[in-house]
Amino acid sequence: MPRIFGTDGVRGLANGQLTAELALDLSVAAARVLADRGEFEGHRPLAVVGRDTRISGQFLEHAVVAGLASAGVDVLRLRVLPTPAVAYMTHALGADLGVVISASHNPMPDNGIKFLAGGGLKLDDAVEKLIEQHLDEEWDRPLGGAVGRVTPYATPVEEYVEHLVSTLDKPLSGIKVVLDCAHGAAYEAGPAALRAAGADVIALNVEPDGLNINDGCGSTHLGPLQAAVLEHGADVGFALDGDADRCLAVDHEGNDVDGDQLMAILAIGMSETGHLAKNTVVATVMSNLGFVQAMKAAGIGVRQTKVGDRYVLEAMKVSGYSLGGEQSGHVIMSEYATTGDGILTALHVLQRMAATGESLQSLASVVHRLPQVLVNVPGVDKSRADEDAVLAAAVAEEEAALGDSGRILLRPSGTESLVRVMVEAATQDEATAVAERLAAVVKQQLAL
Repeated sequence: MPRIFGTDGVRGLANGQLTAELALDLSVAAARVLADRGEFEGHRPLAVVGRDTRISGQFLEHAVVAGLASAGVDVLRLRVLPTPAVAYMTHALGADLGVVISASHNPMPDNGIKFLAGGGLKLDDAVEKLIEQHLDEEWDRPLGGAVGRVTPYATPVEEYVEHLVSTLDKPLSGIKVVLDCAHGAAYEAGPAALRAAGADVIALNVEPDGLNINDGCGSTHLGPLQAAVLEHGADVGFALDGDADRCLAVDHEGNDVDGDQLMAILAIGMSETGHLAKNTVVATVMSNLGFVQAMKAAGIGVRQTKVGDRYVLEAMKVSGYSLGGEQSGHVIMSEYATTGDGILTALHVLQRMAATGESLQSLASVVHRLPQVLVNVPGVDKSRADEDAVLAAAVAEEEAALGDSGRILLRPSGTESLVRVMVEAATQDEATAVAERLAAVVKQQLAL
């Protein structure tokens, strides 16, 4: 059987690759695997299920709930709720399993299913493989009163908002914020949390119709947010993605502020207050060199991982770090959350602004982003990217020329037959020239 789980659950075209039948079968298999591992021993298993605003989420939610209940699992339906909120409720309600139905920042026609273990933690690769192995197997179905009960949960948004606000120790009064919710899962919780914390909030894209999630808005399209910040004379703007596990920002002049800069702001603040465990932040190899330099200047260590929030989470969990994330705005604050949380990130950046009296622009200026160019080279044998001597020599030569003023990263794609060439340099022209030269070598040496 081909691998079904990707780097963040199961995703695909809803009703195409991701069907109701597959959603039901996956849920049955997940319940059986966790039961076989002894995680339900001594009590009746409980799961919570939440989704984003995609219209396909409705039929997929019913399929997931049906699968779980048919396997003897009681289910609490959280309905539309951000991914980090489902993770929080999994922990807060003592559930054995959490399920999120969302394709995050993907276009509306896609959808996805992500399983969370007890405590709101992502499943590891080994458990996901076991779930795949249990698909389409014969099994003993519970009968009579042994089947699961399904109950709508009344106040998930309110409880999640209360949790978010409880993480702050300073009110946000006097700060005018535009919040772009991407017509997604945070359309209620996002504005409610910021308002409960005292901010003056202009809510943008909070009218989901099942079809407009991420459509020209949110963290993948900052234009509407930039325009709204300038129109309203706001101090800051934040853009969430469809499931609100990430956010990007805009300063009062409409300049974008990426995940590296948001992490830098949080890291420095947490370091000052003693909340930055081991005085280290976890980032991926795609983080801008300017971020690494800023952290070094602030006396903060940087641990870099492979691209993907699961690798960031793994490093944080193993070594006990409290802050990590990606340039894309997926920021994890492990003191308060088990996954990236865009609303939580926005709240704590706002708290830093309130505590220092500085603008977002001023706080973000600690990171001098180097021009970054990314070139995808398709139609090549990516498996040889780390072995070709000519390519290695070309990279070494370019790295020597850049010195400390830039860096190069060659990364085979995890899903396509291509190699990504990323170059950072002192100027855009230099970065582009180096990237194009190396892309030509990749194409020549690794051609299929």
